[in-house]
Amino acid sequence: MKLAEQSLQDGHLQDALVQLQNQIKKDPANAKLRTFLFQLLAITGNWERALTQLNVSGDLNAANLAMVQTYREAIACEALRKTIFQGNKTPVVFGEPTQWLALMQQALQLSAEQHYQKAQTLREQAFELAPARPGTINGVAFEWLADADMRLGPVLEAIVNGRYYWIPFQQIQEIQIEEPADLRDVVWTPAHFVWTNGGDAVGLIPTRYPDSENAEDDQIRLARKTEWTDFDGTFIGLGQRLFSTNEDDFALMDVREIKFASA
Repeated sequence: MKLAEQSLQDGHLQDALVQLQNQIKKDPANAKLRTFLFQLLAITGNWERALTQLNVSGDLNAANLAMVQTYREAIACEALRKTIFQGNKTPVVFGEPTQWLALMQQALQLSAEQHYQKAQTLREQAFELAPARPGTINGVAFEWLADADMRLGPVLEAIVNGRYYWIPFQQIQEIQIEEPADLRDVVWTPAHFVWTNGGDAVGLIPTRYPDSENAEDDQIRLARKTEWTDFDGTFIGLGQRLFSTNEDDFALMDVREIKFASA
């Protein structure tokens, strides 16, 4: 595993994959190697192969079964997520639908059809209607917080109870985010959510923006950086997710806590 780990550390995904697969041929019953391969395949967007290796890791070691269940659902959500950002499905909204959320959904459809200026007009209306909530991120006060990708803005992508949602920040009271500990955190960031109604849930936040797995730059695939493309005034991200506030930008993997002021 050391060769593959070194290649990964150096940012060479293909080399790491080849080296790891060679190791598995020599030691096919090694559950740790299978878990490592599942994670590498997820980073590169080979979802079906990633799922196969994930299931094998559970078959080889029952201690992996909770991980298998969680990430089996996450992989399924990635296929849906792709379809949504291609404009072929509408994202399910967590909580009550609102006018501004409907505008955001329409704008996403228009962006997928490359009608960027029309989409941006709808987004600007949505941003005006969406409530701005003050709070803190890593203890730093803000007047408002949004996803830096303009397709999302006042909305957080998350997987909760095995389902992919768009969650308006207005529904969230607090997010506790675990420090990255495993390679799979490059793809999905574990988080604990507290809702404004007092309920709570654990879930996953997609660490990278949609289609990052297909980038030519391995630094983007590994969520080691974020790049922006301007489509007629709509800035669309690749790589690691960023949160914007009136004060600064914060990379998701550096965030441990977001707290919103009580309504």
